[in-house]
Amino acid sequence: MTTTDNTILVSTSGSTHPATTSNVDKSGQKVRKMFGSIAHRYDFLNHFLSVNIDKYWRSRTTKLAPPPPAGQTIVDCCTGTGDLAVAYDRKSNGANPIVATDFCRPMLVRSVPKFEKLGASGRIAVVESDAQHLPLPSNMAGLTTVAFGLRNIASTVNGLDELIRITMPGGRVAILEFSRPQGRILGRMYLAFFKRILPRVGQAIAPNASNAYGYLPASVLEFPDGQAMLDLMTSRGLTNCQATPMTFGIASLYIGTKPNA
Repeated sequence: MTTTDNTILVSTSGSTHPATTSNVDKSGQKVRKMFGSIAHRYDFLNHFLSVNIDKYWRSRTTKLAPPPPAGQTIVDCCTGTGDLAVAYDRKSNGANPIVATDFCRPMLVRSVPKFEKLGASGRIAVVESDAQHLPLPSNMAGLTTVAFGLRNIASTVNGLDELIRITMPGGRVAILEFSRPQGRILGRMYLAFFKRILPRVGQAIAPNASNAYGYLPASVLEFPDGQAMLDLMTSRGLTNCQATPMTFGIASLYIGTKPNA
């Protein structure tokens, strides 16, 4: 791990994990370039397209998966512009050191002013690294989180395994992710908006050559949700896995515990 400036640490390690099969191109180069191209409008579009409900999802995440005991570390992977890290620092009143990681520098640098404004620069360490090979020791975090990022990792299994690896025995892994609302009417309305309207609005507000807002519904619709996600978490060794749908199932929070062994 090398330091390129006073704030952001950069991992120089290479991946040793194979990627899983996906119909959506989630290669590191593709995803990094895509998010870099919309970083300047990312926060605005998140709040605009969700009518600010994304703030509620993060706030509820901090309540359903509260900070661990004071002094234990929270690691927020795929932190993007740092909104969930900020929510946890506020929830814990600064009692937990936080490590915020992401591999897209244009996104990550936008987290730094947020941490400075919060007075949390000394509590939140920012690390630029691929979530499939984090430069962090095993069993270090009392809570490991990822919001709307696990589905963007080239291999969902490898990303989940890394989250589990860095979590201490007895600690928890919390995954906030888009899901698919159930029900004939709501499900169809959501799919129509998600597949036809959202990509056009996103492209109009944040023009990009990567089709980022076409990628969004495609990646969500192929990502496991509900029981499929719980089964995946259980298969990787987590216990007491629970899913909490939010806002009619548009998003879901999955929480699992790393066993004491």
